[in-house]
Amino acid sequence: MIYCVEDDSTIRDLMVYTLKASGFDAQGFENGEKFWTAMKREKPLLIILDVMLPGEDGLTILKKLRASSSTADIPAIMATARDSEYDKVIGLDSGADDYLAKPFGMMEMVSHIKAVLRRTSPKQASLLTCGDIALDVNRHTVTVKGTTVPLTLKEFDLLKLLMEKPGHVFTREFLLSSIWGMNFLCETRTVDVHIGTLRTKLAEAGDLIQTVRGVGYRMEEKDKQ
Repeated sequence: MIYCVEDDSTIRDLMVYTLKASGFDAQGFENGEKFWTAMKREKPLLIILDVMLPGEDGLTILKKLRASSSTADIPAIMATARDSEYDKVIGLDSGADDYLAKPFGMMEMVSHIKAVLRRTSPKQASLLTCGDIALDVNRHTVTVKGTTVPLTLKEFDLLKLLMEKPGHVFTREFLLSSIWGMNFLCETRTVDVHIGTLRTKLAEAGDLIQTVRGVGYRMEEKDKQ
């Protein structure tokens, strides 16, 4: 989930639309009050904050985020006026991970988000396990009960993504964007086909990949094994 705090409804709606089309879950808020209410329900993966907001401004919101242990590590991108070097410097000094100079393009926004998420994501474990499945990132191998399971590159990347966040529900659109790329011209049916072949190759362990009707897929949580 990505939160966009922007008081201009036209820009905000376009940001949310673009993010959803790019495979992200997203919500928009016109002010700090509505943003903080949403934060009580769900912590986002990343926050885009406009500096100029009615009431509580973006820099104040950022400082509060960084001051709390529960939100200090959430990546934040500040949206600033193109000629406002002061806002950029203050934002970065206050803990912003990046900034976007207005007016910015929607694809530019997506590019910045992906770059920040790559930088701020925790170090990836070299060995991922779930039930009887073991995936070795460095050796690029998958085994089930010690027996090697040959996978295609896309099948491996798909399984790896699911195993990195057991219990997390990934939408078909997000999986398509992450594994095949934003510009890959195909339908989400491609994801379903690859999940099907992946389950077949994993045999009984394939049941660990669960379908969430109308949404996408998730890997069964480790603590349920």
